[in-house]
Amino acid sequence: MILIASDHAAFDLKQHLVAFLKEMHHEVGDLGVDQIESVDYPDFAHRLAEGVQRGDGVQGILICGTGLGMSMAANRHAGIRAALCHDAYTAAMARKHNDANVLCLGARVLGVGVAEQVVRVFLSTPFEGGRHQRRVDKIET
Repeated sequence: MILIASDHAAFDLKQHLVAFLKEMHHEVGDLGVDQIESVDYPDFAHRLAEGVQRGDGVQGILICGTGLGMSMAANRHAGIRAALCHDAYTAAMARKHNDANVLCLGARVLGVGVAEQVVRVFLSTPFEGGRHQRRVDKIET
């Protein structure tokens, strides 16, 4: 299952990506937000990060205006490697070299087409392991 959450600034993009993920035959856990009224993004970042920690979802997607706040909040959780990605290359490298398990996106930064491409690449790119595993292990120390 892919968990997804956003703040009010990214509500429309989140709704679009939920449908996009379902078209790709992913099971989706939508953790909110369910309206465009102002909310505090850390509440949703923490909810998603805790879900990934528990194993409710294999990976997560967090979206706010820039993606910065969501990535900062999610990375406060042990075992979460949230990567703010702006294009297919950063999404691929986040997975290949960093074993990122949460993708962060900026709704005010990316267009819908680029966001779809980033999601597709992030979810389809495997972690390379090897020398990169040693580095990932050092993140948790």
